[in-house]
Amino acid sequence: MKITDIKVHVIEIAGSRAGVHQIVQVEGLRRTQYTHQLVQTDKPATEMIMRVQTDEGVEGLCTVDASTYGGGAERMVELLRANVLGANPLEREFLFQKLHLGTRWVYQKPGWFGTFDNCLWDIAGKVAGLPIYALLGRMRQGVPVYQTAGDGPVELYLRHIDEGLEQGIRAYKPHSYKGGKADIPIMTKLREYVGDDYDLMLDPVCSYTLREATEVGHVLEDLGFVWLEEPFHEQHLIQYQELCAELTIPVMATEMLMYDMDLSAQWLIQGATDRLRANARHGLTQVLKLAHFAELFGTNIELNGIGGLGALVHAHAGCAIANNDYYEHTGSGRLKMAQEYGLTNPAQIVDGCLVPPDGPGWGAEWDLPFLESHTAAIL
Repeated sequence: MKITDIKVHVIEIAGSRAGVHQIVQVEGLRRTQYTHQLVQTDKPATEMIMRVQTDEGVEGLCTVDASTYGGGAERMVELLRANVLGANPLEREFLFQKLHLGTRWVYQKPGWFGTFDNCLWDIAGKVAGLPIYALLGRMRQGVPVYQTAGDGPVELYLRHIDEGLEQGIRAYKPHSYKGGKADIPIMTKLREYVGDDYDLMLDPVCSYTLREATEVGHVLEDLGFVWLEEPFHEQHLIQYQELCAELTIPVMATEMLMYDMDLSAQWLIQGATDRLRANARHGLTQVLKLAHFAELFGTNIELNGIGGLGALVHAHAGCAIANNDYYEHTGSGRLKMAQEYGLTNPAQIVDGCLVPPDGPGWGAEWDLPFLESHTAAIL
C-alpha cells in the first residue's frame, strides 16, 4: 500500500463567522494582566478536513487544527507531499520518526504533522477492520467528562454544573481571571454547592502570581480539588518547580507546551508540573508516547478539548489510556459542529462519559457528497 495523495478540504460553515482573539486588559487587579475576547470578522467560519489517499482505495480523514502548523495549511500540505508520498501508510512509526526528527529542518513547530498521523491511524483501523480503541487495547468503555466554561460570576458556574448533571457529568472546571483573592470564596461556594461526591478543578489561565497560586492551592487542597491548572505563564519554570514542591494538590502547567512532547517530558522530569496536558490534534502517536511516559513516571496525562473529529479522536484515545482521569468537554455545541462539515456521528456523552463509535478506524461516518458540495477550496 502506498500514499498517493494528500489534500485538505476547506469547508465554509453556513451561518457562522470567523473570529479573532482580541487582547483585553483585566480590570481590578494591582498588576497588569490580560485576557482575550473573541471578536467576529466579516469572513465565514471554516473547518479543514485532511484526506490521505492510497493506491488501494483506503483513505484516512481527520480535522485540521490551525494551531498545529506554521506557514499556513497550504504549506503543511506541500511539506507532507514532498516527504511522504509513495510511503506505506502502515509504517506509521517510521513516518512519525522521520517527520518528528526532521521538524527542525522544515521550520515547523513540533506536532505540526499531527493531523496526518491521525489519518494514518484511521487507515490502519480500516485495513484491520477494527476501531482505534481496539488497535490500542481498550481498557474502559468511555472517558469520564468534566464540564468547563470561561470566566464569569459564580451563578454562571452553577448553571453550567446543573447542565452537566443532566448528562451525568459529575466534574467541573471553571476558568477565572479574577485573581486569587476573589477566587477563594467562589471555589468555596462551588464545593458547598456540589458536595463532596463531585470533582472540581480550577484553571486561572495564567492570571496568578506565585504567591496567589500558593495561597489558592492550599485552599483547594482543603476543598478537595483534583488539580490546579496553569496558574501562571509556562515560561516561569523555576516558579512552577517551587509551586509543585509546596503543594500536595497536583499542578498542571503544560497546556501551552503540549505540542512538544520532548519539552513536556522535561517539565515533568524537572518537577515543574505534576500532570501532563495533551491534545491529539498533535497526533495520537505523540499522545501515546507522552501517556506511557507519564504512566511510568507515576502520574496522569489529561486530554483537553476538543481533539479532532467532533471529539471522536479523544474518545478512542481516552478509552485506551489508563492514566487519564477526564476529557475536557467545552459544550455540546462544539460536538454538534461536526455535522456542519459532513461528519454525521460526533462522539456521544453517555452517563457522563465520552463514548467512541465501534466502526473501523475512528468510526467516523461521513456524508462525502455534503463535504464536497460545501468545499470552498482544496489545498
